[in-house]
Amino acid sequence: MSARDAVPGTVLDSVSFEIEAGKIREFARATQIADPVHTDPGTAVAAGFGTVPATATHVVVAGHHRDQQAFVRALGLAIERVVVGSVEWEYTRPLVAGDRLTGTRRVVADTTKEGRRGGTMRLVTLETAWVDDTGDTAVTQREVLIERSAR
Repeated sequence: MSARDAVPGTVLDSVSFEIEAGKIREFARATQIADPVHTDPGTAVAAGFGTVPATATHVVVAGHHRDQQAFVRALGLAIERVVVGSVEWEYTRPLVAGDRLTGTRRVVADTTKEGRRGGTMRLVTLETAWVDDTGDTAVTQREVLIERSAR
């Protein structure tokens, strides 16, 4: 796929992973979340969860399971000129330890615009629907990649 082929709906990849209690603890520690609901099963149950809930940005762990170089090549991006413009997550339900998710990442938009300092910027908007074992979407992740023009 070249840059012109990155049309809305194009599937870039699909990956599955299980949400592990140990990883939830690591994310809570790394992001300085002190709420024991993410580390103590008793506190989680008392708060109305069946088990320990994941932190808000937990699905980023999928990056360790994806072939990141393949999707960069597929989009025809020059990685040395790419920055992440934004990332957002829309939850349908909380993610908890033991959930197994499958995420399918698609191109939503691929546009260019003039930069403020001259040159063009390519904006690639991606969306990943994270589906659980029941087939329901648990969370939708959207990200915008910005590729600066070559100077």
